[in-house]
Amino acid sequence: MIPESIQDAEATAALDFTVECVGKPDIPSPLDGIRFVDEAERISVFSDVRILQSQAAAGRPLPAFEPAGPRERLFHDPAWTRAGIVTCGGLCPGINDVIRALVNTLWYSYGVQSILGFQYGFRGLIPAHGLKPVPLDPDVVDQIHENGGSILGSSRGPQDTEGMVRTLERLGINCLFGIGGDGTLRGIRDMARCVQEKKRPISIVGIPKTIDNDISFTDRTFGFETAVYAAAPVISCAHDEAKGAYNGIGLIRLMGRDSGFIAAAATLANSVVNFCMVPEVPFELAGPRGFLRALEQRLIKKHHAVIVVAEGAGQQLFSDESEQRDASGNVLHHDIGLFLRRKIEEYLTAERVEHHVKYFDPSYQVRSVPARGTDAIFCLHLAENAVHAAMAGRTNVVIGHWHERFTHVPIELAVRQRRKINPRGQLWQSVLAVNRQSEYWRPAVD
Repeated sequence: MIPESIQDAEATAALDFTVECVGKPDIPSPLDGIRFVDEAERISVFSDVRILQSQAAAGRPLPAFEPAGPRERLFHDPAWTRAGIVTCGGLCPGINDVIRALVNTLWYSYGVQSILGFQYGFRGLIPAHGLKPVPLDPDVVDQIHENGGSILGSSRGPQDTEGMVRTLERLGINCLFGIGGDGTLRGIRDMARCVQEKKRPISIVGIPKTIDNDISFTDRTFGFETAVYAAAPVISCAHDEAKGAYNGIGLIRLMGRDSGFIAAAATLANSVVNFCMVPEVPFELAGPRGFLRALEQRLIKKHHAVIVVAEGAGQQLFSDESEQRDASGNVLHHDIGLFLRRKIEEYLTAERVEHHVKYFDPSYQVRSVPARGTDAIFCLHLAENAVHAAMAGRTNVVIGHWHERFTHVPIELAVRQRRKINPRGQLWQSVLAVNRQSEYWRPAVD
């Protein structure tokens, strides 16, 4: 969610950006020679001067984030701290980088030498599943960043909140780090509430893991950049296949359940894409303004086409209105990739247009690769700031990124709605400018 108008700003200003703390920090930090965050410092949610002026003129307070970073005073004594790490949801590039950085920051920066990793997501916090916690130290995590996936494993779906909190109590965990998307964040939010009701001084901090880049109030999540990199060779292969046959069509289905950031960014990074479809822009297949007619015109003119479609695009095209959900509560979408392939072939065959469709679905390949480049660095910074937050006693908070600064975002705000592409915003307008699909087809935007 990014406020883009004065009306949006008024709604945003009504939200509560207060960060919870398990108690008053009064222990001197062991960190030396660094700049500590001033507790009075804040990062404005708004960047548009007009919105800032409007808020000031109306006498409304300016909503702002508490900045992330090391604090001069801690709540948790490092000598008595026992930390836990859990990874949930689907795989994503960079999970192992985050685990490694959490362990190294706890161990080397704060001297915390009791760190446990819970296996296979929230299941590992329920004794009945028989999954013993894994002791973690710098030697264990030394080279895990070179591999994709998660050394702790992952799973979808909730577990009993009371049972998970009892596990933390029995093991003496006073800092828990949850790496996951909105389902995971809701789970650790519920744990934080339970801990608060029990009056237990346990800090619970989230690191946003969603390859789709769709967490509210954070402009970037780890794994997204690597996913765009990993999609590039697939798109290149699809382009070669399309040009290698008369009226060749390369159709690539990329991740993006409700937000099309990967599809849009991959299109911008690979200028060979001719059509891009995202969940935020509904479209029609049939009729003079439909996609199939536009594809036919493209083939008549250029004799090849490359199509990128996000997995959540075009769901309104399916007649089955029954709704099914996965273990995490996410709506299970129909397979738009295979659906499009079938509809394209049926239409072009009926129109007696020669065609050759090559279909690519690299979803699991993309999400299972190691993080690379600046994405790996981003994982490091997220983990560092998560440790700083937990040691200072912050809880029920996720580490965000806003205006090039790391922030503390109350989990309730982070999961209130999914971040989406604005069809009238710069990103989508850039997609249209680069792939020039509007020469053939431009779905109406409300």
